[in-house]
Amino acid sequence: MQTKPTLSFWQIWNMSFGFMGIQFGWGLQMANMSSIYESLGAKPEEIPGLWLAAPLTGLLVQPIIGYLSDRTWHPVWGRRRPFFLIGAILSSICLFLMPSSSALWMAAGLLWVLDSSINISMEPFRAFVADQLPAEQRTRGFSMQSFFIGVGATIASALPWIFTNWFDVDGTAQAGQIASNVKWSFYIGAIAFFGAVVYTVLTTKEYPPSEEDLVATRSEKKGILHGATEILTAIKTMPKQMRQLALVQFLTWPGLFLMWFFFTTAVATEIFKGEPGSAAYGEGSDLAGLAYSFENVVTFLFALVLPFLAAKIGQKWTHFTSLLIGGLGLILINFVDQNSTWMLFLIMGLVGIAWSSILSMPYAMLVPCLPANKIGVYMGIFNFFIVLPEIIASLFFGDVMSGLLQNSRIAAVTVGGILLIVAGILTLRIKENNVAN
Repeated sequence: MQTKPTLSFWQIWNMSFGFMGIQFGWGLQMANMSSIYESLGAKPEEIPGLWLAAPLTGLLVQPIIGYLSDRTWHPVWGRRRPFFLIGAILSSICLFLMPSSSALWMAAGLLWVLDSSINISMEPFRAFVADQLPAEQRTRGFSMQSFFIGVGATIASALPWIFTNWFDVDGTAQAGQIASNVKWSFYIGAIAFFGAVVYTVLTTKEYPPSEEDLVATRSEKKGILHGATEILTAIKTMPKQMRQLALVQFLTWPGLFLMWFFFTTAVATEIFKGEPGSAAYGEGSDLAGLAYSFENVVTFLFALVLPFLAAKIGQKWTHFTSLLIGGLGLILINFVDQNSTWMLFLIMGLVGIAWSSILSMPYAMLVPCLPANKIGVYMGIFNFFIVLPEIIASLFFGDVMSGLLQNSRIAAVTVGGILLIVAGILTLRIKENNVAN
């Protein structure tokens, strides 16, 4: 068993920097894809289904990439870094092409490829922390990832507003077209994604596996069938802490998805009373994007506090409190009108606290209970419990929207807040004494 050296602040900074680029991809689609879909003619009840690409790709790609990265070792490029680079190249191409979408099918198809590509980079990044850092630094490592996720998403979410208000780029478009400020945001995002990932690839050296691990890996059976068998076996033998965390994730992420599906369009249509293509709709969408940006400012600032808070009150209590705050924040959207749009920033600031914890605490609690040579595949499986509820939401929430919620986007965001609170309560069931802090 190799002893992992303690890394300096700047070494952890360099190995996490690429996550800022990855979040440019996520941040742009979270803040803009629903409004892009509506601009291309989608109805409110069709939005969840158009987001189906993301979870389906995650369900298929994440465990496979985790399995492959566990078994990869190159003397120059290492284990995880080849996947970082391949994913960055493909994602950047998709981000460049997305603003050229002229039809719903084109935008949905590009989102499918984009999410597949992002997952190629992202899952090995999660395992990267466990590979590189000793146990006592892992919470700090995941928190540093949260910091860069917050920085990347802050800039990405604000870009349409910045282009309109600082550079006088048109924020409106005719029906069936995408506004110029959104187009330029995606172009900048493509460059940022590639550049940030390349920085991590070039500045961070991976530790080679021990000789015994290399021998064991080389002696293992290979191939698609063996890979599928190992993934299924890992699902069946998940540690107890992982099962408990999986349930928390299963309820946390639909809450986030409902926010991403409907927050921007709720502001544009139900608070600003706009229709797609109108000035009011564009103003509301840009303000919602700016609120997303503020959310992520809070995310990266709170990420600096998380390691100290977790050490003080424990990881599960930190996560419970954060989810509770975020859930209450989303419920506050019911009290916003055109005279109190400042509350949008309060709402997303509270969500930013939850988001910071979501990006780090579950993984910090998970890693200590996983076998070291299978961290990649288990990280991929763990993300089943992110994508499965999104698939369910994408397939069935359209009917809930048109029937039970009468296409109220604000009501959908409220349901998301309730789910975050329930997930927070379930966090308290986790046996934290069996998990390293």
